[in-house]
Amino acid sequence: MTALLLDPIYQQHDPGPGHPESVQRHVAITKALTEAGIVAKTQSIHPRAATLDEIALCHDRAYIATAKADVESGLEDLSTGDTSICSRSYDVAIQAVGGVLNAVDAVFAGRARNAFCAVRPPGHHARPAQGMGFCLFNNIAIAARHAQKQHGAQKIAIVDWDVHHGNGTQDIFYEDGSVFFASTHQSPLYPFTGHADETGSGKGKGSTLNLPFPARTGMSDIGAAFTDRLLPAIDQFKPDLILISAGFDSRIDDPLGQFRLTDDDFVALTKLLLESAAAHCQNRLISVLEGGYNLKGLASAVTSHVGALL
Repeated sequence: MTALLLDPIYQQHDPGPGHPESVQRHVAITKALTEAGIVAKTQSIHPRAATLDEIALCHDRAYIATAKADVESGLEDLSTGDTSICSRSYDVAIQAVGGVLNAVDAVFAGRARNAFCAVRPPGHHARPAQGMGFCLFNNIAIAARHAQKQHGAQKIAIVDWDVHHGNGTQDIFYEDGSVFFASTHQSPLYPFTGHADETGSGKGKGSTLNLPFPARTGMSDIGAAFTDRLLPAIDQFKPDLILISAGFDSRIDDPLGQFRLTDDDFVALTKLLLESAAAHCQNRLISVLEGGYNLKGLASAVTSHVGALL
């Protein structure tokens, strides 16, 4: 049983005309999943507002207050970085976090085997005290902490296949050996982090795996990285939950990235991670939308990805 977080509230965050992280991304995904009959085959996850304490699992309270004040004062961009905002951005962002936490609750309660969360704004660039890269709060990082705090999960694996490195997620867990973070990403590319020698520090030494690739990389190299390095690392780590930062800007023809993954490739990667979830964590897997800016390609890739989860 697959759960789906797909609510029109996520269309109320509007970065403005011409912005790649547009409202139309969510509109396109909703239309594609509905027309493919996937919505009818899933159970609905409902959004909710995350509490301040929940957001503070990963973010400094001073930053949370700053983000709220930036939105309420009518700024067009966060004062901490390159994230465009509107009057509804803070409210939608906390609904994105809360919706993903509802998905975590559903999976741990056994109401769903896995879930896909089509949320906006995205999250993986959001650092503890800085929103940046279109992100306000780090949805997937907070989900990992929530699983540990509320459901007793000891170890979480986060796999980020967005074309951009998830620097915020890495920063949050870099010194924490209870969360394994792995990323395949184009390099050099924004945010210019995620080098192969960034492997964690202190108690987190060895719990970060960066797999950077040059532009025009496709499935032959990324698939090999999964099978030869990422999946064996997950096997050794033995997580209680697998989370995917599912960025589809790694798909061919995306305007912000130059990877060459296809819809079939996303199906293959999804199935590999489902096998890991079956082997280690009773099938518990939650996928959270990150990037993807070619509307037609995004809709097609998401449909293929969620179809593989069913």
